Amino acid sequence: MGIHLDSDLLRTFVAVAETGNFTRAADQVRRTQSAVSMQIKRLEETVGAALFERGPRGVLLTRKGSELIANARRIVALLDETAASLHTAPLDGPVRIGIPEEYSYSILAKALGAFSRRHSKVEITVKYAHSASQMVALANGELDLAVVFEWQDYSEGEVLMRDPTVWVTSTLHSAHEETPLPVALYSRAGWCKDFAIKSLEQSGLAYRIAYTSDTTGGLKLAVASGLAVAPLSRSNIPADCRELTTADGFGDIDSSNVVLHRAAGARSEAIDGMADAIREAFSSQVVAIV
Repeated sequence: MGIHLDSDLLRTFVAVAETGNFTRAADQVRRTQSAVSMQIKRLEETVGAALFERGPRGVLLTRKGSELIANARRIVALLDETAASLHTAPLDGPVRIGIPEEYSYSILAKALGAFSRRHSKVEITVKYAHSASQMVALANGELDLAVVFEWQDYSEGEVLMRDPTVWVTSTLHSAHEETPLPVALYSRAGWCKDFAIKSLEQSGLAYRIAYTSDTTGGLKLAVASGLAVAPLSRSNIPADCRELTTADGFGDIDSSNVVLHRAAGARSEAIDGMADAIREAFSSQVVAIV
């Protein structure tokens, strides 16, 4: 006889795995901590192995847990999408979105995937550009929704997450140990001068501009190759790279909020549905990095 996996147990298992903490998982699935513990115990009895082990900062997946988590996420996601499709009517109409390039894969891909499975007839247009350009496009009626960075003069837009910009270096190279410090910067001067360069000067670090790019992808390439250190969002640090902290003589460059804006008069069920999908994608990102 095969193993019967209860979907409620799998949902709780995914919540514990993603939060790394039984208390936060209990809040997420709206159960008591003791109920969550009992559910995990029942699931472990079903699969015949421990799924978590205690770590210094919470719980970690065991080998068996790591084998189960990918399929558990797929099952939970499919159940959620199925439930949503039964209660949500298909939407028609265009939706125009502006979003920073660095969130194209981590956030927008997830939002578009969830949205398109529910509303396949909506025409979606995406604009990748820096925040000032996105806000101009929004004001001119060229966008319906814009996700932007705000590092000063905070607006009344909807804050999706806090994602400060930090200096990043490769763990495989030692660019951060060179003098003067080789830095990669955006081609546009305003933010770099007011924040990135200013943070180096305040830390007393001699620097030289080794590379410029008009995209975040270009800066990530410069860091990963060991050519330079670069200012990147904390949530967007590439593999084999790390944040340069105060212990390294660096600190946060800014205190960016990621904010969702909607154009005046941009009111439709399609736009509302896309705003919800973006909001949910950022919410899952926040949980993942906490």
